[in-house]
Amino acid sequence: MYQALYRKYRPQTFDDVVGQRSVTETLKSQLVSGKLSHAYLFTGTRGTGKTTCAKILAKAVNCLDLQNGNPCNRCEACRAIDAGSCVDVLEIDAASNNGVDQVRALRDEAIYSPSQVRRRVYIIDEVHMLSISAFNALLKIIEEPPEHLLFILATTELHKVPATILSRCQRFSFRRLSAEDIADRIAYVAHQENIDLDPPAAELLSRLSGGALRDGLSLLDQCASASGGSVTMQSVYATLGMAGEDATTELLQMIADHDAGRALTEFSRQYDGGKDLSAMLGELSALARDLLVSKVAPGLEQGMKTDLRKRLAEALTSAELLRIVSTVQKTLSGFATSADRRLDTELCLIELCSPALTDDGKALSARVSRLEAQIASGEAVATKAQPAADTAKLTTAARRQEPARTAEEPAKPATPAPKTQPKAAPSDSGLPTGFWTKFSAAVAPQMSPQLRGFFTANGQLHPDLRGDTLVLEAQTEFVANLLNGDKAALARIRDHASYYLGKPVQVLVRAAGKNPLREEDPMTALLQFGGEHSDIINIKK
Repeated sequence: MYQALYRKYRPQTFDDVVGQRSVTETLKSQLVSGKLSHAYLFTGTRGTGKTTCAKILAKAVNCLDLQNGNPCNRCEACRAIDAGSCVDVLEIDAASNNGVDQVRALRDEAIYSPSQVRRRVYIIDEVHMLSISAFNALLKIIEEPPEHLLFILATTELHKVPATILSRCQRFSFRRLSAEDIADRIAYVAHQENIDLDPPAAELLSRLSGGALRDGLSLLDQCASASGGSVTMQSVYATLGMAGEDATTELLQMIADHDAGRALTEFSRQYDGGKDLSAMLGELSALARDLLVSKVAPGLEQGMKTDLRKRLAEALTSAELLRIVSTVQKTLSGFATSADRRLDTELCLIELCSPALTDDGKALSARVSRLEAQIASGEAVATKAQPAADTAKLTTAARRQEPARTAEEPAKPATPAPKTQPKAAPSDSGLPTGFWTKFSAAVAPQMSPQLRGFFTANGQLHPDLRGDTLVLEAQTEFVANLLNGDKAALARIRDHASYYLGKPVQVLVRAAGKNPLREEDPMTALLQFGGEHSDIINIKK
């Protein structure tokens, strides 16, 4: 009968245990000196060696020929315990024997002397599953057991074990195994089993194991069976229903480009190819996590081996990566109760590609951080960008041409100067392509909460350029009055519009249905020249 690899290669001595040297050395020292405790509590995540060390300890305390703290595995006691025929060493699953009656029966039997070996050993796995009454029934015998009795408790959830039990046991914490330790052990087992395992595939399996050696060996067992004994990265992807590193990196690049169409097309291709949705999103989350770590803590990143990943790390801000990880994890957590996982995944991708669709804090932070990065790199306006030196010269020249300002006159916000050789100004019929998308994304974060919602692709405002005036037509008079009543907001709109259009412009907000702005109208001149004409009118009055 075939035996699973994690069972076949379970360590038989403390020296064979991987990655738990501090625990095994302490136990060996106690065995050699004879200073054993009457109760031990092993804690840690799954697959880290708790139950394995418990079985080795049970053999070691009864071994007839102890080898420097390790059981010999040759004597009668060791062979009986390995075969499971020793009635004095019992392994109990607390998940299925968690009632007070089972614990009382155990307590009544424990007082009898062992019949085959020197010490009676009880290994209680997942001890946190015991009920409160069962813990109370176990408490007294753990506190004062007979000389021949030894308890070894194991748990993955230490916080569920009562303090009264903790205080009566020696506690050993099993750490999560490193990817390097797991990869080495996987490679060793593959060599012993004549499995052709590529080193990159061993590293991939170790990362997928999540720090649990048992999981890593189970994955190796599954992939070797599916691929006929030759395990490569591609065979691991195919067996486990994963998209793969290259495909996941390309998908994240589409998200960085805010290209929802390509992202959904790539998702559909992978879904139709039988890829697992949880695995796909898990890979995307892991990649975004690696990129985030590379930005906030250089030197701790993993998997930053390709140029594409490096470019992604530069293209995405920390806030955007944090939002990607959070959104993907939220989607994954909802899979347990989801009625349509495909729909949930598609909505997740659309949300990642279009931050403007949501108004939560992380989405807003991601949009602001992207805008700041673009401004810092000079890429905020792709079609209207100009050299910084030219901008400085033009701004200085514009300031020299400004009329003298009295002490009582408030300073006006600086308006980006036009280029020395501007392109043809947009005609009265409309604005440059993509103007409103870029403009609204830049202005919205600087607006008050009551105005911010108007600056969206399909919001309450419709822009039009008429000469040197940007007309914002509001769907209702209420919206127009709301904007016109906020002078600071109008100033920000004017400054951003001047910057994105490459020339000084004025802003007019009016309700839909009003007469369009006419350049020959005297009121037009007043609006274009701003406060200067207002001062003239006041003086005349």
